[in-house]
Amino acid sequence: MNILITGIHGFVGGNLVNSLKNKHSIYGLDIVTPAKDGVEKTYKWDELDKLPDIDAIIHLAGKAHDTKNQTESQIYFDINTGLTQKIYDWYLNSNARKFIFFSSVKAAADVVVSDILTEDIIPNPVGPYGESKIAAENYILQHLPKDKYVYIFRPCMIHGPGNKGNLNLLYSFIEKGIPYPLGAFDNKRSFTSIDNLSFFIDRVIDKDIETGIYNIADDEPLSTNELIRLICKALDRKPRIWNISKSLVSAGAKVGDILHLPLNTFRLNKLTENYVVSNKKIKESIGVEKLPVTSSDGIIKTIKSFKKRN
Repeated sequence: MNILITGIHGFVGGNLVNSLKNKHSIYGLDIVTPAKDGVEKTYKWDELDKLPDIDAIIHLAGKAHDTKNQTESQIYFDINTGLTQKIYDWYLNSNARKFIFFSSVKAAADVVVSDILTEDIIPNPVGPYGESKIAAENYILQHLPKDKYVYIFRPCMIHGPGNKGNLNLLYSFIEKGIPYPLGAFDNKRSFTSIDNLSFFIDRVIDKDIETGIYNIADDEPLSTNELIRLICKALDRKPRIWNISKSLVSAGAKVGDILHLPLNTFRLNKLTENYVVSNKKIKESIGVEKLPVTSSDGIIKTIKSFKKRN
């Protein structure tokens, strides 16, 4: 099968190439086109007319969420919405049977107000990142073909070897030996290991499941305290978790807002909020009860990759 991956030089793209290259012929679409092991050829965005016959498209290319809020809003819509429309229009006129769009749980909700986030939620994104993703979703849903399969994936935070996201920041904090002061906060958060994500992609390519929206997450959510313990386990260290009162920590975070300290209100909320995502729909669709990698094992594998890199 010929598979086209957009944004092939990114973290997820590189891992999907490694996962799929022994079963399929992989082609890339990106802003740069250096040779990549396992990829037949990578094309630029103005070379869509040169693409060979493609059986399935995995659309990863996009502008990631800027937690520092330094990116102009229009850039999100130009990339996350505009490029999606461009490649989706090409797909509709091609012989490709399947289209997998990587959206985000942030397209559905910035904060989970109920116990578990499911695909039935009425989307309420906050900020241009989520808004641009939901705009892309809506464009796709308004132009669904009758004789093809279209899947909108909403993954929660993806991690794995080579990842440079928020998990790396937390690792750096713990690796320096700084005690974690938020032990009093009890939260649960879903993650997506790159191995489980690759498993989902492999199954969806091989099996014709129903067109629709699918949340992507590991089976077990983890608290930030559990994350700290897993990081320390990977580092062969004893966890240093302080149970400082919530009111005192919240007051300190407000001071951090004023003095621009590492712990501020935004980071406190992100570290302690509940964000549990259901993966029930996609597991039932592909016919599995349990994913191959547990949340704990996936986190430890990621953290050990940080150790090797540093």
